[in-house]
Amino acid sequence: MERINLYKYNKVNYLLILVFAHILLSQIVTSCAGSTPEYSEVHVDFLPPEWAVNANIYEVNIRQFTPEGTFRAFAEELPRLQEMGVRILWFMPIHPIGEKERKGTLGSYYSIKDYTAINPEFGDKDDFRFVVTKAKEHGMRVIIDWVANHTAWDAVWTETNPEFYMTDEYGNFYPPVEDWSDVIQLDVNNRDMWDAMIDAMEYWVVEYDIDGFRADVAYMVPVEFWIKARNKLEEIKPVFMLAEAEEPELHRAFDMTYAWDFAQTIRDMGAGRATTTDLDKALNRNFERFEKKYYRMLFTTNHDENSWQGSDPDLYGANFKNFAVLSATVWGMPLIYNGQESGLNKQLQFFEKDEIEWGDYRYQDFYTTLLDLNTRNQALFNGEIGGHFRKMSTDNDENIFAYKRIGHHEQVMAILNFSGNQQTFTFKDGHKAIWNDVFSGEEFEIKELNYIDPYSFYLLERIYMSH
Repeated sequence: MERINLYKYNKVNYLLILVFAHILLSQIVTSCAGSTPEYSEVHVDFLPPEWAVNANIYEVNIRQFTPEGTFRAFAEELPRLQEMGVRILWFMPIHPIGEKERKGTLGSYYSIKDYTAINPEFGDKDDFRFVVTKAKEHGMRVIIDWVANHTAWDAVWTETNPEFYMTDEYGNFYPPVEDWSDVIQLDVNNRDMWDAMIDAMEYWVVEYDIDGFRADVAYMVPVEFWIKARNKLEEIKPVFMLAEAEEPELHRAFDMTYAWDFAQTIRDMGAGRATTTDLDKALNRNFERFEKKYYRMLFTTNHDENSWQGSDPDLYGANFKNFAVLSATVWGMPLIYNGQESGLNKQLQFFEKDEIEWGDYRYQDFYTTLLDLNTRNQALFNGEIGGHFRKMSTDNDENIFAYKRIGHHEQVMAILNFSGNQQTFTFKDGHKAIWNDVFSGEEFEIKELNYIDPYSFYLLERIYMSH
């Protein structure tokens, strides 16, 4: 019996779609010769790079990652992250931080002083080039954070191009939001500013071979800017674009958006403010708003959630693993924030040095297993190639949340008990079968009556063979 490699088949079709899209784009551009169309009129739907179809993403907070807080020191951890199965490294902003109106001692990463320079706190350009090269040698892609809506008060552009900024009636710069007092608002409709911003983005792709960008507050910048930027970047190489936003329209330019509604729901569940019914509704809202081809990023935490909302133990308590399994399997691409593999149990200060306490990497094996499943099982792949979601009804849906991801030849099932008591459950539609337990590697039988321990899960998979 030979197993049909449908993933290989889909990859071929995926590449054909890429070729067709580029041909179509060329035809559209050619037909527009002699005119000056808006960039939103000369693009086809962008396709994620082929390597992203089964990728996961790991957020790197360089300042807090090591005692040194440098690129070189972080590079020492790349073999461990490769072993864990990390595919995409997302570096929080790497640029110099403004000093004027700075918050705290070291300031916010998102107060950008110079878009084409390196924060000396982290090293220099050779150090960044080194870490990007090493990451690629370890099988990882690199994207960097990009802040296109605002800069530091003392940014280079305030001297060279003050016309790039919004000003009040007195000609003064001002923050985008009152609480963001350390930054000032760019004029996001200024087309000359667009060109300068895109030139800076191209610089990092050309000179350092990065693989894309995570766009801070992407929804605060016109989507036409992002379309123009994506068009320009795609002329260099296929890039991966992540928007910090949950507006479907942004998928005109971006591959992936934040699943914020999902994140808020699981946070509410952790605090006892929401139930499994609310989770089901949140997922249905996601499926209604976003097409299957759109990548969605699911997470239990990130730099904002951790610093401003609470640590994992604060947010999820004994259900932390349940929510991590859910986020890695229910839909989209899972995000891990650095330190979670060690049970990050504190809120990292945002404007100060506040090093991660790595300890014994208590969840390293746990995440390794999750990421391995997510990478190799086609049912969990991203976008159109991934399997579809099916909610599984039980006689105990108040405490049990169960679902399948159903692919071409593989299935994954998760059964989660969010309660503090052992529960029994029976699937309403039967479903008795033999599965493989992903964590133990042993056979697991779904019976008429099943038991599950408090705050625990079953993560199961089945692979179908062709005859």
